[in-house]
Amino acid sequence: MTSSCDPRYAPAGDVGGALMVIDSRLKAIYDGKTEADAEQRELIEQFTASLSPEEAHDLLDGACTLIFMFMKWLRMAHEEHDKDVIEYVVPNLVAAMRMMPRSVRPEAIPTMAGLVVAAATGLSPSLWRRQYGDWTREEMNPLEATAFLLAEHINRITDDRDFATRLITEALSGVEED
Repeated sequence: MTSSCDPRYAPAGDVGGALMVIDSRLKAIYDGKTEADAEQRELIEQFTASLSPEEAHDLLDGACTLIFMFMKWLRMAHEEHDKDVIEYVVPNLVAAMRMMPRSVRPEAIPTMAGLVVAAATGLSPSLWRRQYGDWTREEMNPLEATAFLLAEHINRITDDRDFATRLITEALSGVEED
């Protein structure tokens, strides 16, 4: 019996646009900028402001696809070591979000943890979230933070600052070749 949250029913969205946002945040952090510099922040704001409602929805779906793909990779990596990805990733993610009160309000943390658990169990995060209604403005930063934190976690465990980005770009390249 298939779930209504099966990833094959989920739109991939604008994965490239979502990856661009996450990658720019990663690069800013790795370059020692704890706050995004004004130019980078302005570029991302211009990019998101230029989106139509449909394109903005595609960007949200793209962020959810990133979360799904990151969690799929993390699940496989943890299973190689007989570890449960939910046990090892979710508590660290929640702890990191709790340390980001300006970006992630406490009431958004359960939703973001739910997205990650959905992805870890093979469900589409966007379809899982959709069953609870439309996205709210207050969930935008936490969604971005969730994708960012997962990418940074992957980069840290692989000891490669570009691994998460490369993981996605190689997957996208493989899809385009098919």
